[in-house]
Amino acid sequence: MLELFKMFSIGFIVALTGALVPGPMLFVTIDGTLKKGWRAGPEVFLGHAIIEILVLFLILFGLTALIGEREMAFISVTGGLALVVFGIMTIMGARKTSYDPQSQDKMPSNSLLAGIVTSVSNPYFWIWWLAVGSALVLESYKIGMLAVVFFIVGHWLADLGWFTAVSLSFSRGRGMFSQKTYKQILVSCGIFLILFGGWFAIG
Repeated sequence: MLELFKMFSIGFIVALTGALVPGPMLFVTIDGTLKKGWRAGPEVFLGHAIIEILVLFLILFGLTALIGEREMAFISVTGGLALVVFGIMTIMGARKTSYDPQSQDKMPSNSLLAGIVTSVSNPYFWIWWLAVGSALVLESYKIGMLAVVFFIVGHWLADLGWFTAVSLSFSRGRGMFSQKTYKQILVSCGIFLILFGGWFAIG
């Protein structure tokens, strides 16, 4: 049970660090919220989750049949180093981070479609899943399929919780955090990614 809770926690925290970083999904959530209310957040997440289910199946039923111990070790090291790089980028980017939906191009008002489009078209989504997500899923798979379920549920709860919170906040006409607090959260997430990535690479 402790191993399952660990994978759930890792899935939740790692996903939250990714969700907090401003990107296409954040801005289509804000855009959709301003157009249709708080339901935009959950709908964007659902579109995102649909793509992640497909990626998860590819990892489990495509890669696991081809990967041995050497390949698994390589994926672990690569994934860990990628987490470190993402952590550094998160800390560096925190200084110029802001909520400014007006600076982004308008996206489709269909929030479910927007979640799908922003996931498929975002190169960082694929880089994350190939370099980091696949390593974490395969690490969970070594424990058992139930560990994979706990990992992905934690991952999805973080995404759903964050984007729902954003949409609820903006539907009331105000930002969820001050700029200072938001940047502090990003820096904390960046530090976590660096520490966790280092542990994962050498573990």
